[in-house]
Amino acid sequence: MPWVKEELCVGCGVCIDECPVEAIAMVDETARINDQECIRCGRCHDVCPEEAVRHDSEKIPEEIDANLEWTRRLLQHFDTSEEKRGLVERMKRYFAKEKKVAQQTIERLESLSEEL
Repeated sequence: MPWVKEELCVGCGVCIDECPVEAIAMVDETARINDQECIRCGRCHDVCPEEAVRHDSEKIPEEIDANLEWTRRLLQHFDTSEEKRGLVERMKRYFAKEKKVAQQTIERLESLSEEL
């Protein structure tokens, strides 16, 4: 999923003009991509002269930090080390499930790609 690195965006609007589904708008002189409308065509990324439109893989460290912070906030609701370890184990299962869903989705997308 593309996203705009705000400090690199100069507000030129090239990405807005190139978006085939009008999923990009200018907000406070910075391009913003509407995740719900974006079709992930990559045109905005390809045409941005400032390289402000980025790939979501760059956000992996931020997403990991957010997941850990979420877990830390949840830990505050438990008193004993045993309860806290139980939560950590449940969180590990939660993220393992998310990983499994992603992996199986990728496998099915590969099958879909072969059909095309």
